Amino acid sequence: MALILGLFAVVGIGAVTWVYNVSKAKIIENERAALIKQLSALLPEGSYDNDIVNDTLEWTEPDLAAGGPLTIYRFRKNTLPVAVVIPTVAPDGYNGNIKLLVAITKEGVVSAVRAVAHHETPGLGDKMELERSDWIDLFKGQSLALLPESQWRVKRDGGTFDQFTGATITPRAIVKAVKKTVIFFETYGDELFLPLQPKGR
Repeated sequence: MALILGLFAVVGIGAVTWVYNVSKAKIIENERAALIKQLSALLPEGSYDNDIVNDTLEWTEPDLAAGGPLTIYRFRKNTLPVAVVIPTVAPDGYNGNIKLLVAITKEGVVSAVRAVAHHETPGLGDKMELERSDWIDLFKGQSLALLPESQWRVKRDGGTFDQFTGATITPRAIVKAVKKTVIFFETYGDELFLPLQPKGR
């Protein structure tokens, strides 16, 4: 009886382990596919040909990330730099952190900005979501060459960007975070495409 029970235990553990390994591989594969889809939507189709998930570098930049290093994704075509996608956190949203992806071309022009996680008030502060409003596309085509730093504010603060109807805190936080990201790129842009990983500040 003890032998039979032991055999069942071994078989059971083996089955659980097999299911776990298969599920883990599938989860990793799904997460990779979702990341590629999310990142590739930020640049025009056909504008790059590298493996964007693996062409990355880690950079410590407290002004952009809360509590850890940034994973910066590099886009290239024929090995030449095209753009980077920089994850950014706006820490001063109405209900806390707003996580963003900011795509910037090698010329320093914003290609796209997308909000990927937030806790803003539904129907009021969530208008940065592309599904709800095209407000987030106001950043597309902007750069420090076209728009001075002083203008990277919402209109209520004397800047260029619209605020939401009935909500200013959320767009103010996003504009500030995107501005910091663009300034970061202007400062370190050339280094971000180097094969060696810089240490950051």
